[in-house]
Amino acid sequence: MTYKGYQARVDLDEEAGIFHGEVINTRDVITFQGSSVKELKRAFEDSVDDYLDFCASRGEDPDKPFSGKILVRVPPELHRRIMTDAKREGKSLNAYVLEKLQPKSASAA
Repeated sequence: MTYKGYQARVDLDEEAGIFHGEVINTRDVITFQGSSVKELKRAFEDSVDDYLDFCASRGEDPDKPFSGKILVRVPPELHRRIMTDAKREGKSLNAYVLEKLQPKSASAA
């Protein structure tokens, strides 16, 4: 589900007969629940609206889902190999890794 740019993941608790949801594209915790699809959707929208209202009342910007920075720890030998491959292609480490992470269709655009 998506609402105002916020995306949610939903699980079903069969035993309790309740759907549980969580917004997945922000670091802040936004959860909701409902016993029907209609109730779940309403609870999701209400939770996002409540979150945005809470941020506004505190004079804070809502959490931006992602900064664009990824810190990945790799073994030193892998780091050396990737850096060497990047230099061999005349690219920065960042440009080389970004190219490898993007799907072929996205890099052709």
